[in-house]
Amino acid sequence: MASHPRRRTRLPLRYLLPLVVLAATLAMLMLRGYVHNEILADHRVRPAAANDDVPRRILDGGPVIDTRHDRARSLRIPDHHIVLTFDDGPDPTWTPKVLDVLKKHHAHAVFFVTGTMTSRHPELVRRMVEEGHEVGLHTFGHPDLSYHSTKRIDWELSQNQLALAGAAGIRSSLFRPPYSSSADAIDNRSWPVTRYIGSRGYLTVVDDADSEDWRKPGVERILRNATPHGGRGAVVLMHDSGGDRHQTVQALDRLLPRLQQQGYTFQTLTGALRAPSADTEVTGLDLWKGKAWVFLVRASDDITTALVVGLAAVGVLVLGRFALMLLLSGAHARRTRRPGFRWGEGPVTEPVSVLVPAYNEAKCIENTVRSLMRSEHPIEVLVIDDGSGDGTADIVEALGLPEVRVIRQANAGKPAALNRGVAAARYDLVVMMDGDTVFEPATVRELVQPFADPRVGAVAGNAKVGNKNRLIGAWQHIEYVMGFNLDRRMYDILRCMPTIPGAVGAFRRSALERVGGMSDDTLAEDTDVTMALHRDGWRVVYAEKARAWTEAPETVQQLWSQRYRWSYGTMQAIWKHRRALFERGPSGRFGRVGLPLVSLFTVVAPLLAPLIDLFLVYGLVFGPTGKTIAAWCAVLAVQAACAAYAFHLDRERLTPLLALPLQQLLYRQLMYVVLLQSWITALTGGRLRWQKLRRTGGVTAPPASTPGGPPLPSATAPRPAD
Repeated sequence: MASHPRRRTRLPLRYLLPLVVLAATLAMLMLRGYVHNEILADHRVRPAAANDDVPRRILDGGPVIDTRHDRARSLRIPDHHIVLTFDDGPDPTWTPKVLDVLKKHHAHAVFFVTGTMTSRHPELVRRMVEEGHEVGLHTFGHPDLSYHSTKRIDWELSQNQLALAGAAGIRSSLFRPPYSSSADAIDNRSWPVTRYIGSRGYLTVVDDADSEDWRKPGVERILRNATPHGGRGAVVLMHDSGGDRHQTVQALDRLLPRLQQQGYTFQTLTGALRAPSADTEVTGLDLWKGKAWVFLVRASDDITTALVVGLAAVGVLVLGRFALMLLLSGAHARRTRRPGFRWGEGPVTEPVSVLVPAYNEAKCIENTVRSLMRSEHPIEVLVIDDGSGDGTADIVEALGLPEVRVIRQANAGKPAALNRGVAAARYDLVVMMDGDTVFEPATVRELVQPFADPRVGAVAGNAKVGNKNRLIGAWQHIEYVMGFNLDRRMYDILRCMPTIPGAVGAFRRSALERVGGMSDDTLAEDTDVTMALHRDGWRVVYAEKARAWTEAPETVQQLWSQRYRWSYGTMQAIWKHRRALFERGPSGRFGRVGLPLVSLFTVVAPLLAPLIDLFLVYGLVFGPTGKTIAAWCAVLAVQAACAAYAFHLDRERLTPLLALPLQQLLYRQLMYVVLLQSWITALTGGRLRWQKLRRTGGVTAPPASTPGGPPLPSATAPRPAD
């Protein structure tokens, strides 16, 4: 029997690209935290210890210590020569000022730079080299090396050299230990480090005179500390980073001319010692590795800055949206619940045609049709079987229910099925629902009452999750309640309702005919036709009491498929109706109010919202942890408050909101990736086929509604399940 080679499974591009974007963003954030020393920072400093193991010639010697080649000697700076040294930079504010003063007085110095600052500000290191200064190493992250192993010391040196190579194309043989001072301060703990540094080919440079500018003691005190006595040479310690250095700059501007008049020269270390330069050119692979490092660091900083701006924008949008929703949804609730409120001159009592498009709904269709038979409003029911292969139409016909007709057609899609139903309907008011949805007895009556206003062309009902007993269903319950009760109320007041839910919506047939019926141009035919109605001048309103119970996806794969189609279909509808932005009349009003709101809150803002969670992870890893957790909890509190208000308006129990934190951490991330995938599909010109969800038939006909609230526990989302 011939064996067939196994086909390699390839990850589809629509899955691969979101993962690549997510991984790249996380990598950039990790690199930024790494370079900014927020994870590796070690601010421990050892107290002074005994120095009996340190050779006396080192303790009594000069500031340049040479422990290379298994020897230990020290060097002094010749008389009337001063080596100015600046630690901890480069700093974007103070290093340029220091360089300007040095250039003004024709002086040179040595800058002991850290790898973190060099990686972030390479242009300043290049300027140092170009203007004739010497550059030395001050470790990558500024730790006290006496706490660390030789492996960590090697890493600090190599990373510092990598940053130098990328910034200025050089490497240096000069090293200054963090937290060091003069030679006589070397003790039994720092001496082994000094010896090891020498074995790696470095000269260790401490100081003769510490200006103590880091204490900010005042310009006069800095001048006194930095001035050598009796014409002796000296290595003078100053700082060009680590805080406000304006006193350092002012003191330097006075120190240089004063000592030059006394016969001092300001040189680099090797210049003062008449030795070859400590900075040598880097070429080949080491140079390109350094350049790649600096490029990635700069990119991570730029990307993080852009993300911070995006996060601020998200924060403003989220808070603004919540404020708008709370304000307008409250106004909507007060209007519709006002005693004596009526949509028109009288109640709507005329019969209604209910259309039920069905494709392989054998598990659900009986519950759906039987729920309609309990309607308190006169109806006819048309079940349009769209080429089902599971006997859906046979089940309906076998019920033998009055006023229920079955229309069979070859599979042509939901829009075609709905248009077929509209053509066959007897009445002018048409209700549309899904084959997996059940209505309450009062649903149809409540849904059609707004048609008492002749300006109303369509009505959105209140779709609720009927299968919320599982975790995914419970999360969608929260999403549905917030999505319909706040969003739809807000859009109703603003007169720019974006979507009539496929699970529960009503239309004037005349309005549908004027806009050409249901279109298959997009995968969101409900959003498409709603926008078309707005552009034709019809009002679209929300009937909160017209409740329908729908079967939400119960697996991650089904949820992914549904939301992917919704997101992509919404983008298609927005693009299709983009000309409304420039039109006049009702179309222009919807284009300049509705389209921007839908685009901003449905397509753009959710794409940026993951930044909240990315920076939560970043803050937990790199700090400050406390402030990060507090900020995230504040955002969660705002969302919880809005959710509680939505539950109150919908007369729902608040218990499900206990799952809100977990929803924010897990469920919301899935929605982000789905939206990102939809963006990628749209930008790459991909096409998405219709994706049918598997039904379980778990949503049964609800009992009669009661004044105290809905008959079943429920939930809501930005769009109804279909």
